[in-house]
Amino acid sequence: MLRILPRSRRRSPAALFAVLMAAVLAPALAHATAPGNFQGMQVEVVGKGLPVLMIPGLNSGADSWRDTCQALQPQVQCHLVTLPGFAGQPAVDDAAFLTGMRDRLLAYIADRKLAAPVVAGHSLGGMLALQMALKQPQAVGKLVIVDSLPYFGAAQNPAATPDTMRPMAEQMRAGMLKVDQASYLQQAEASVNGMAHEPARIATLKAWSRSSDRTATANAMYEMMVTDLRGELGAISAPTLVLGSWAAYKPYGATQESTRGIFASQYARLDGVRIEMSQAGYHFLMWDDPQWLQAQMRDFLALPASAKAGS
Repeated sequence: MLRILPRSRRRSPAALFAVLMAAVLAPALAHATAPGNFQGMQVEVVGKGLPVLMIPGLNSGADSWRDTCQALQPQVQCHLVTLPGFAGQPAVDDAAFLTGMRDRLLAYIADRKLAAPVVAGHSLGGMLALQMALKQPQAVGKLVIVDSLPYFGAAQNPAATPDTMRPMAEQMRAGMLKVDQASYLQQAEASVNGMAHEPARIATLKAWSRSSDRTATANAMYEMMVTDLRGELGAISAPTLVLGSWAAYKPYGATQESTRGIFASQYARLDGVRIEMSQAGYHFLMWDDPQWLQAQMRDFLALPASAKAGS
């Protein structure tokens, strides 16, 4: 999750990197396959066009991307992912969560023989997309990064480094694993307030939080706090679109320009990156500002402007 607040209003690490989860089920689309399992990931394939691997964020399910997928039919073939440990999926025993998920996603691309698919990632999924492009540049095509930074730890304090954040991250993870279940769920559910406009979406996020594996969530949050990709971005050759949100943080003093500045600073080493800011959407831009996000993706992917489900 991305929280950009003035220093005077910073939240605790657990709130700063709060649990993210995702969407309400939509009707099945034409040419959809039943969700299948690949190395612990659940993947559903929809459509027959340009392959787009859609990765959700922390504790989120594939349905966070479903409305976007439907709107881009019939021009794209969506590969809707739910990562292990999130939104009801059984956890896996990876020594390092982010690199483990990165390698599983790259293995899926190779196994399915996808030719340089677009990789779209939200929040934690955006960090995974960047990691995939760094490890195997030839395996991925364009990147669409939704409300995600290459270093979440510096969202509030640009001077933060993995070394300075590690003690806090370790304390956060230990606390998450030690606290009783009722307290953990109460904190996790409270953290999603303000992630989306509609109360029904928030209710879904809370339900998905309850169905996610606590250890997987704690490990993922820890790694997001101590993983800094900013210095490596110059090695990414994939054209990249970054879509950011800021409106939820207006009451805390954020402006569109101040938030854009954070994105621009963090992505400074990524040549040719295109950064666009939503006018009204909160963190889940796919739900809160769908027409804008879909138009940005159509333009970036050179899809017809009229693309929509059932067309």
